[in-house]
Amino acid sequence: MPIRKLLMPVTCALLCALSGCSPPPPDGAEPVIVVHGLGRTSASMTILVSRLKNAGFRVVSFGYPSTSEPMEALVDRLQAEVEQCCAAEATTVHFVTHSMGGVLVRSYLDREPEAHQGRVVMLSPPNQGSEIIDAFADSPLLQRIVGPAGSSLGTDSAGISSQLGPVRFGLGIVTGDRSINPLGSWLIPGPDDGKVGVDRARVEGATDFMVVSATHTFIMNRRDVAEEVVHFLRNGRFDRGDL
Repeated sequence: MPIRKLLMPVTCALLCALSGCSPPPPDGAEPVIVVHGLGRTSASMTILVSRLKNAGFRVVSFGYPSTSEPMEALVDRLQAEVEQCCAAEATTVHFVTHSMGGVLVRSYLDREPEAHQGRVVMLSPPNQGSEIIDAFADSPLLQRIVGPAGSSLGTDSAGISSQLGPVRFGLGIVTGDRSINPLGSWLIPGPDDGKVGVDRARVEGATDFMVVSATHTFIMNRRDVAEEVVHFLRNGRFDRGDL
């Protein structure tokens, strides 16, 4: 047999490993919609998406214009995505989110009349808003940078996070306590990840909560975080949660 043919399987396996590709999900694989955060794109969740696929989930990566539309319009987009990709599983689909994506999913599920049976994992969510938004609330520059949805993430009663109330679904939260943002950490009391305080990530009704030594920007890329996400989606609890 020519050496080229002998090397083909090895070459294909190497290319697959380098590209992060994963095998197709098995029949009956549970669907997971992955939602990125404010000012990011679906590309920011690529590593986590690959790990979820490798764990056997059917993954849909939801991209949306996070800085140009109000939260209500973004909820409409998410609802359309669920109806398009998971219509038969709308009440059982799982969600994995980063940052403002968690508030977006909360807003979507708050709108739905039926109790949600799927599980949700939020990474560094501003569930009680962020003091950074408070500090620059009157700044036109901030409003241009974060857009109408981001501007609604203040900590006061007018913020969308305060208006949503307790969650009514299985929710696990992973947040970080390391920062590469000294200004943000100066504005936030207590431990934080540079954008969101640890206590601001909490929300009434959550099933489990844990803190890892990670920054807001890169928490989704950690292997240990991905393992905890998979564990929660399968079992409804983190392997080493805080609650």
